Amino acid sequence: MTIKAIHSVSSFGVSPEELKRDEYMVKVAPEVPKSIADMWESLAPDVRAALISSELKAENDGLKRTSSTPTVMSRSSSLLTFEQNSSIGSDTKESDETEVTREKCPVSGADVVLTPVERAPKNVFAFTKTQVTEKSEVVKTSAATVTTTTKVVSTSRGWRNIFQLPISYDVNMVAHGTLFDTTNSQLLVATGVHPEGYNTRFAVVDADVDKLYGDKIKSYFEAKGLELTTCVISGGEADKRSKAVDTILDELCAYKLRRREPFLAIGGGCVLDIAGMAACLYRRGVPFVRVPTTLLAIVDASVGVKNGVDHCCGATEETYKNRVGSFYAPSACLLDPAFIASQDERNISNGFGEIIKLALVRSSDLFDLLEAHGKTLVETRFEDESLKQSGVSSRIIDVSIQIMLEELGPNLWESKLDRCVDYGHTFSKLLEMVPGADIMHGEAVNVDGFFCVVLSFLRGYIDMDTVNRIFNCMKLLNLPTNSSDLQLDLAWQSCKDAIEHRHGEQRIPLITEIGESICVSDITEEELKHALELMAKFDH
Repeated sequence: MTIKAIHSVSSFGVSPEELKRDEYMVKVAPEVPKSIADMWESLAPDVRAALISSELKAENDGLKRTSSTPTVMSRSSSLLTFEQNSSIGSDTKESDETEVTREKCPVSGADVVLTPVERAPKNVFAFTKTQVTEKSEVVKTSAATVTTTTKVVSTSRGWRNIFQLPISYDVNMVAHGTLFDTTNSQLLVATGVHPEGYNTRFAVVDADVDKLYGDKIKSYFEAKGLELTTCVISGGEADKRSKAVDTILDELCAYKLRRREPFLAIGGGCVLDIAGMAACLYRRGVPFVRVPTTLLAIVDASVGVKNGVDHCCGATEETYKNRVGSFYAPSACLLDPAFIASQDERNISNGFGEIIKLALVRSSDLFDLLEAHGKTLVETRFEDESLKQSGVSSRIIDVSIQIMLEELGPNLWESKLDRCVDYGHTFSKLLEMVPGADIMHGEAVNVDGFFCVVLSFLRGYIDMDTVNRIFNCMKLLNLPTNSSDLQLDLAWQSCKDAIEHRHGEQRIPLITEIGESICVSDITEEELKHALELMAKFDH
């Protein structure tokens, strides 16, 4: 508490004669804490007079004291500052010592005054909120009309804590086929720096990946003098449940993972989502490294910050896709395109479902590449030498990843819900959840995507030539363009679910040309019916 702050309580225990003698009139602050008053009264009169005299001299000399000035009463300064600033709307000039911020509450419209507290001035602020409301009542009589306006002023107080979460992670491209090469240190470096003698590491590995690469992964760490503990889980959509998260958490407990020790997540998109959820929960958050092993995961699941599992609801007896999850960034991502060659053609086409989505909403150049080379890349599993030498293979992956990061980076927590990357993710969710449906994520996204192409045509956003061009490119990539499960009731329910998920509006992305899109919120059930009728006329 500074001497200036004492001015507001200086009349406690000081006689009028003393104040007059020093020619210093002070104003008693309202609701001064009794502890402050008692402290002032405990001082000898000559000490109080000396303090007042000293302060007057400082003001006369034009000196300004700052809030960092140490005094014997500094422990009470935060409390006193709060009390001094608790009266909003007064004409009292704010103290030069405290930077006060004023703002309008966007929800209630209240006037808010924020005052930083002493020990954490960048993060914690004492606030007062003042809300003014008016109510008018009109009474008509035979003689006159009387309007009575009542103004109500309400105030509240509290504290605001502000903390900017630092998010930074590298998406590393690994030289083709070198991730498990013992001369490549990227995988080792990603597992963090540990004290000498700490010679263990932990990895969550997709069961299919473990069959193909399990020995290589362990040999890599053995060559580094490390023992690798693995938790092998299934990576199918049916296994993307909370039980899988619990399995990883059990293994982490048994392993005794340290608080700042990154663990590896190696596999497809489902495994990365499950492992990310476990990382977010274990000890309220530990680092983890994503190593995607499918084309779909390389261009989609690995580069964002979303994790989650499907939820089987006991109340509705329905399963909801990705209903339980978190925004939790990896500490790093390691992308080795050599994994793609280990997939069959259907899985590679499945990955192209997300790539063509990005082309439709963001990049006509990427679409041109898919038209010209997509079929060959599917058939050769990205191993065509001429396309590798020309850089086409890596270009398609690089552009896809960069588009995703450009869209996600400024909006990691999805505060903005109009998102072009939601293209193909309105109707696909329910398509994937149909019991017994044989459809993969990228395939469902593509069916959804072509349905939205037809909706764009019916709205006059694109012409039929563009529709046919997109349809033919999708067929070159061996992607499905329709599903027997895409019926009117499912489509309309998907729109209702979109309103729930996207906070009150459909926000469905539609293309206006290849590479450009808008979000709309006024699609009707009748519109969906016409789109389904038109879709049925294509040779799927």
